[in-house]
Amino acid sequence: MHTETTATMVDTVIRSRKTVRAFRSGAVPRPQLVEILEMARTAPSTFNTQPWRVHLLAGGAKRALSEAILQVHAANTSAPFAPFPQPPPPDCGARLDDFGRRYYATPGIDRADMAARARQTGRNFLFFDAPVGLIFTIDAALTKHSWLDYGLFLQNLMLAAQARGLATCPQVSFVRYQSIIAEHLGLAPEEAVVCGMSLGYADEQAAVNQLEMPREPLEGFTRWLGFDD
Repeated sequence: MHTETTATMVDTVIRSRKTVRAFRSGAVPRPQLVEILEMARTAPSTFNTQPWRVHLLAGGAKRALSEAILQVHAANTSAPFAPFPQPPPPDCGARLDDFGRRYYATPGIDRADMAARARQTGRNFLFFDAPVGLIFTIDAALTKHSWLDYGLFLQNLMLAAQARGLATCPQVSFVRYQSIIAEHLGLAPEEAVVCGMSLGYADEQAAVNQLEMPREPLEGFTRWLGFDD
């Protein structure tokens, strides 16, 4: 039975989850990671296809991948990657611009300072100093419906982590370095990188973790049909 107390607890976990970009160094116990993945795998998927594959990194394995990506990132020799069409839809584009203003203002980076922005982006590939890095892959032959399923899996994972006092940062920036990741992790030829993720204990004192992003009010994205009949 779902009680008001249960709903409140679930709502609290959902509302408290946020993207964290500075972590403390404390290790995450492996049994806790297993618990989180056990919760993540309960996500629904189209005809129960479960398209997710998860690669967990810590210690030397994480450092080796970070170093390899950072070397290429600094040289800027990889093909550009844009997660949105150019130009993006106007409403999404406006929110994207707003995110950029807020995000780069936090560390005091002028948005025209491309070198400083590149250095800040490079923090992604250190997994923001989190003790655990994750790389998520999918069979490249699968369609947008399976990618939707993957989003449900990732949300389950992030909420399960949040409920256990752990923070996360989903990171699409890893997609640009598919070939490096494939080499280091020994990915199968059909495996495409969906995203990376940093996981660990949030550094609550870091200014970047105080960043709050606005959400569109309900009237901005909903239509209610037939409710007044």
